[in-house]
Amino acid sequence: MDKKINGGKNMHFYITGDTHGNFNRIEEFCSENDTTKEDVMIILGDAGINYWLDNTDRQLKNDLSSLDITLFCIHGNHEARPWEAGDYEEVMWNDGLVYMEEAYPNILFAKDGEIYNFHGKKVMAIGGAYSVDKYYRISHKMPWFDTEQPDDRIMNYVEQQLEKEGWSIDIILSHTVPIEAEPTWAFIPGLNQRTVDKSTEKWLQEIYDNLEISEWYAGHYHVDSEENGIRIMFEDYDEICEKLN
Repeated sequence: MDKKINGGKNMHFYITGDTHGNFNRIEEFCSENDTTKEDVMIILGDAGINYWLDNTDRQLKNDLSSLDITLFCIHGNHEARPWEAGDYEEVMWNDGLVYMEEAYPNILFAKDGEIYNFHGKKVMAIGGAYSVDKYYRISHKMPWFDTEQPDDRIMNYVEQQLEKEGWSIDIILSHTVPIEAEPTWAFIPGLNQRTVDKSTEKWLQEIYDNLEISEWYAGHYHVDSEENGIRIMFEDYDEICEKLN
């Protein structure tokens, strides 16, 4: 890895929840806010860009390449890891590694555990979650990815990075949430929660309990709410790490 792409000094960091391959609302946001590719839209997992692993994904990427914004995607559970999906390489961006395809420089995927510099704020990405519809997807031959949750290697790297920072980070960007922040009121009715693998949520809770932090954002649950100081986003927007004049 010897490539580096720099973010502009005047970039804005916007944030929203899952898109699942439909970027119509993102296109509208860009038009309404007069964004440029210097600006960043953080997608909190399940962007749906590396989903079918065929030409359908390629066509979506071609369409997204014309968006007047740079997409920065956290890993979700309904999508492949970048190294499973295409000709990605690791490049430096805002002081941390991201995955990028040379043909689509405005579509970036966060590397779990990397710490990015957003206008002087330390921002860490921690993606992944369990798919509650795993067995439905498998039985109906729909895409399901056995790399959906962080493995031991990823978890160790995240913890090592936090240790280096003295367990002090300004902002966490995750897909799911620490288990005590789950929006239980938004769970699928009738789904037996004892069948759901909560290992990622339990691990994130351990991180949360030991972490000095200012803000935490997550997606995954298709609701807009805040639990225990953790903001869960779906179709709302915000701007984080605003530049101070």
